[in-house]
Amino acid sequence: MTDTPPIKLLVVDDEAALRQPLAEYLSRQGFAVAQAASAAEARSRLRDETPDLVLLDIMMPGEDGLSLCRHIAEALHLPTIFLTARGEATDRIVGLEIGADDYVVKPFEPRELVARIRSVLRRANRVPGEQAGEEEVFTFEGWMLDPLKRRLVDPEGAVVAISSAEFRLLLAFLEHPRQVLDRDRLLEMVQGREAHLFDRAVDNQVSRLRRKIEADSRNPQMIQTVWGGGYMLAAEVRRRPAAAA
Repeated sequence: MTDTPPIKLLVVDDEAALRQPLAEYLSRQGFAVAQAASAAEARSRLRDETPDLVLLDIMMPGEDGLSLCRHIAEALHLPTIFLTARGEATDRIVGLEIGADDYVVKPFEPRELVARIRSVLRRANRVPGEQAGEEEVFTFEGWMLDPLKRRLVDPEGAVVAISSAEFRLLLAFLEHPRQVLDRDRLLEMVQGREAHLFDRAVDNQVSRLRRKIEADSRNPQMIQTVWGGGYMLAAEVRRRPAAAA
């Protein structure tokens, strides 16, 4: 029997006094931790190796964390947690809208951070040993979503960039096709503890997702608005083995 490989984290923060002790603590918790002191160094590391999750500071010299998060979410489809001293609700909403999966304000309790990491990884289906059965993909109206790779493919076979927030929203619809999902249910499924922040953005995320997958986002056929109820995915959804996709 082979041991389950450790979860790989990348900690990106220009403050060595925070980054290094945090990396040491996370290593003691069983994670494999890499470090980067800037967005440029993080991009270099991400080209060499793909972590399971990125812990990312916002305020850094040069490219800031928001820009790097957008790249990670759209190009690499990796879960991201912001670690930042900026705790205003507006800042947190911006971070979540561009693709962050969670937001932890400095100073933080390390044990809570570990719990947040594991929660995000579970939502992203990236916890080793917890993916029972054969890997599956969703197909709908010629589109395909691979949940493990977070990859969305259009009917012509082209990969379509999708943020973490859009991915979670689409996955919620695909797991509950032709069911009316009100905002509270969507918030519970896609954002967990940060639902109260996502509330103001859920309609914007639906609009953005429609622009990605609808032929005419102003007259949506797949993601339909149910007045007084919420939203419903009207498409037929099928699950297929990933190997056959």
